[in-house]
Amino acid sequence: MIGVGQGAPDFCLPNAQGVEICLKDLRGKWVVLYFYPKDNTPGCTTEALDFTAHLDEFQKLGAVVLGVSPDSCESHQKFIEKKNLAVTLLCDTDKEVLKKYGAWGMKKMYGKEYEGVIRTTYLIDPEGKVAAVWPKVRVKGHVEKVLEKLKELINS
Repeated sequence: MIGVGQGAPDFCLPNAQGVEICLKDLRGKWVVLYFYPKDNTPGCTTEALDFTAHLDEFQKLGAVVLGVSPDSCESHQKFIEKKNLAVTLLCDTDKEVLKKYGAWGMKKMYGKEYEGVIRTTYLIDPEGKVAAVWPKVRVKGHVEKVLEKLKELINS
């Protein structure tokens, strides 16, 4: 897990249309980088819809919202179309970025341990440093907390 004040590891990943998005190209903007387990699952759908619903507010504050999961770009494209999402989803099929950001690791469900995505959100400042981290995110009310923190940091 990368801590507040540390430099956010750079990466380039394709979006749902296969266009490469690189963190370094977003310098000068705030970046909300959220890692989620799987397209078209209840929690992930709620999170993506919540970010989409608040996207205008994030953009007015100069922020870009990027969702990352190990799903394929084709899966992301179907998810976007099916749920009418406006957020940018990035494909990390080899889990390289998930691992860099500490969002891939051991999880437990129904007493079984397995490797998977640990729902995590990072707020990265315009200089490329981590400004806030939400590890092990609970979806309900999460997007509002991220928006609140962004406003607080901009106004401080």
